[in-house]
Amino acid sequence: MRTYILRRLLLFVPTIFGVTLVVFIILRIVPGDPALVMLGGFEGEGTFTQQDIDNLRRNLGLDKPIAVQYVIWIADAARLDFGDSFFTNTPIWNEVRPRLPLSLQFALMAMFLAVLFALPMGVISAVRQDTWADYSLRIFAIIGLAMPTFWVGSLVLLGLSLQLNWIPPLGYVPPWEEPWTNFVQLIFPAVALAYSTNAVTARVTRSQMLEVLREDYIRTAMAKGLRERVVIYRHALKNASLPVITLFGVQFATLLGGSVVIESVFSLPGIGRLLIFSINVRDYPMIQFLVTFIAFIFLVMNLLVDLLYGWLDPRIRYD
Repeated sequence: MRTYILRRLLLFVPTIFGVTLVVFIILRIVPGDPALVMLGGFEGEGTFTQQDIDNLRRNLGLDKPIAVQYVIWIADAARLDFGDSFFTNTPIWNEVRPRLPLSLQFALMAMFLAVLFALPMGVISAVRQDTWADYSLRIFAIIGLAMPTFWVGSLVLLGLSLQLNWIPPLGYVPPWEEPWTNFVQLIFPAVALAYSTNAVTARVTRSQMLEVLREDYIRTAMAKGLRERVVIYRHALKNASLPVITLFGVQFATLLGGSVVIESVFSLPGIGRLLIFSINVRDYPMIQFLVTFIAFIFLVMNLLVDLLYGWLDPRIRYD
């Protein structure tokens, strides 16, 4: 096990290196110049000369060859110095740190709601196959798959504003300051985001449960007189959960990266919204850090999922 974990951790280095290289090159070849954006402003109302552009590019280090820029950035990143934001001229971590608790809590709440509803939905739909309960839950899941996230979020806001004449408080208050305000701010965005995640997970759970319930050892357990609930949840669900666990890992990493749409609809200052803003203003250092950070989260979640496989299925060994 130790050898396997060490080998996977060593693979992090070339993977992260490849991500940084691809992102760095793409940012430099796509149209758009950070100096023009900074001097021209959002509406392009700024006035400047070519000399101003050249001076700003020199100050930002954009006048150097791309290869030299990359070597300088990757050397600084290896020392955990990710540079300063082009837009705010402050250290990258100072911009990301206040937004990270929101994104982490938001992702955890959405995943908790998805697990809370998706697993029972998938199990009931499989056990009661081709009954009214199965059809109802499948329709509910299909609607969740078909409806875009921004549409679900907009419907939640419309329902709150039109039916209750109330909308959640804007912004973000940490839970250790005002727990109830924090809960009210995030629960409705989490519900809107969890609906799509819940739909995918329920469908995968149902299909995996249907396969496992047809296995011989399930019929043997039932024939021995074990209670149906014990057979379903202790034997069938545990063996059907491997693909579901993989799905949860990928979804959590995606949610932690931030759902840009939901954050925009509910005005949540998370790292996903920060990433889109940085792309709009061509803030290269911020984009490079956020994409690398999200890639690292994906790698960590994939490693944790692989390790969970060994606990869920004793036949899996990492020798």
